[in-house]
Amino acid sequence: MIKELVKDEDALSQPCEAATAEDAQVAQDLLETLTSLEGAACLAANQIGATKCIVAYLDDNDQPHIMYNPRMLQALGAFKAVEGCLSLEAESKVTRYDRIKVTYEELADGALQPRKKEFTGWTAQIIQHMIDHCKGKLV
Repeated sequence: MIKELVKDEDALSQPCEAATAEDAQVAQDLLETLTSLEGAACLAANQIGATKCIVAYLDDNDQPHIMYNPRMLQALGAFKAVEGCLSLEAESKVTRYDRIKVTYEELADGALQPRKKEFTGWTAQIIQHMIDHCKGKLV
């Protein structure tokens, strides 16, 4: 179900709790909401009112992906960026990394399966933005 975006900074500043396989409907709502928004690249569950550590993003080919409980393991190539956010009016200056290694979980056959993957460029930047959302950190 497509959800309305949360704009309340107090709500968005709360760290998210770990997601489980039982949060599959939240992930589905997140995916449907993301793909309904023109020009959007990523969303975190707290942006649709669920305080679960789940993120959705579109890759370089506009294919959607879901990550449960993402965490950065490694970050290389720091750079300064100016980012916007669907939940905030103003843009923010942040430090991001061009190459990251992330551990996360993916729902497969009704259970969360551990994964590790390296990301670079724009995809790495938006995943960092989403991980910040899960920590309750607003850019």
